[in-house]
Amino acid sequence: MARGRLKLLLSVAAVILLLDIVTKVLAVRLLTPGQPVSIIGDTVTWTLVRNSGAAFSMATGYTWVLTLVATAVVIGIVWMGRRLVSPWWAVGLGLILGGALGNLVDRFFRSPGPLRGHVVDFLSIGWWPVFNVADPAVVGGAILLVALSLFGFDFDTVGRRGKQDTEAADPKTDAVAETTPATTEPEK
Repeated sequence: MARGRLKLLLSVAAVILLLDIVTKVLAVRLLTPGQPVSIIGDTVTWTLVRNSGAAFSMATGYTWVLTLVATAVVIGIVWMGRRLVSPWWAVGLGLILGGALGNLVDRFFRSPGPLRGHVVDFLSIGWWPVFNVADPAVVGGAILLVALSLFGFDFDTVGRRGKQDTEAADPKTDAVAETTPATTEPEK
């Protein structure tokens, strides 16, 4: 069963990664930095920016650290994926993995160079910072995993904690207990 869940995790990650790469390539080819293109008035726009930091442009001077952390997250998810039983955990981890890989591709292959590449962001909604396909995938996956944890669903079980079958009594132990005579004190 774990092998099927790993396939699900990797399939979700592959879809997110493909969507992220394709949309970033299109954004770079079709948009001009600093010139927003209106989709819905000024509320929703295509706006090409390059982000050297993490979410919300935090840690802009530490691109190489962010790259190493994201690489560790990817390795951890793949390692954990080998033991997955829950399909919902597979989906959540797949979303995070696909998003992390999407942004890692930028960190490794975009200018100014490997481990320092700037992430392409292109979608702006209202007051929210500009983002790409990978960002909501990571956030959505994280929210799903938190919800699963809060509601008692573990990554290595199918059902909820506490709602699973209780340990069945061992018939061999019960049989031995029934056939073993009770010790009695000799009468005096």
